[in-house]
Amino acid sequence: MKKVFIDGSAGTTGLRIAQRLSERSDIKLMSLSEDLRKDNSARSDMINSCDIVFLCLPDDAAREAVSMVQNPDVCIIDTSTAHRTQDSWTYGFAEIGNLKEKIAVSKRIANPGCHASGFISLVAPLVECGILDKDISLTCFSLTGYSGGGKKMIAQYEEDCHDALLDAPRQYGLSQNHKHLPEMAKVCGITTDPVFCPIVAPYYAGMQVTVPIFKTMAHGTIEDIKNAYKKYYQGPVVNYVENADQSGFMSAGLYSGRDDMAISVFGNDDRILLLSSFDNLGKGASGAAIQNMNLVLKTDQTTGLNIGG
Repeated sequence: MKKVFIDGSAGTTGLRIAQRLSERSDIKLMSLSEDLRKDNSARSDMINSCDIVFLCLPDDAAREAVSMVQNPDVCIIDTSTAHRTQDSWTYGFAEIGNLKEKIAVSKRIANPGCHASGFISLVAPLVECGILDKDISLTCFSLTGYSGGGKKMIAQYEEDCHDALLDAPRQYGLSQNHKHLPEMAKVCGITTDPVFCPIVAPYYAGMQVTVPIFKTMAHGTIEDIKNAYKKYYQGPVVNYVENADQSGFMSAGLYSGRDDMAISVFGNDDRILLLSSFDNLGKGASGAAIQNMNLVLKTDQTTGLNIGG
């Protein structure tokens, strides 16, 4: 039985991972007592005694945790931003290129960002097959539930007497320096960061990422794009879904509570909408982390995941 430790299990992603893993019989979930949770000596001993360690920490703390690793057999799955663009780490989006095979043999896996997962799922396949050029300039807007902001933001939204401005969608990342931009460009293989408009809205979980393009930006028609996705995504976690809208509407909560992802295409021959629907806490965070762990353990990648309705 493999031993698994979550460093940072008190955060939103860590709690979700712990909840999923506590229901499994194929691993032993290790933990530190509350008084040792921030003791570096105890953390180091625990990290080096486990087979797989999830880091659910701020960037600097994640780097510190990695520096503690002395056992070469320990596999680190880092959910922070700290290592996502480092060549020595494997990017943990299994459905892109040959990353599934790389994840399965890697000891250093950088779990993707939630917004980045949506953008990459839409753009990387089209760049890979030549429908979009590497020097393309794109726009992306992304709707997310407030749980993506962590415990502090969750508390702000769920207070009885919260600020009335929280009752409307709020755009952020206004400086165009969002922390997900470097991985979005690098993993897709594009040379220009997209104009990125993330929006947090007053619902708990669920994410919808949209990349709009004109026909002049693509080498092919809307049907070529649909066919490319159908060929590229055949499950079990990411699938192309035809007609995923609800009578002309598309809810960002469509995949809330799930760990899979739906890729859809709307629009017409002139203006095309590329959409990725998933849960910011699922395929956008803890679900992807568990999928990566499953690949490392050589078990079914959907074990412990909520796939389907």
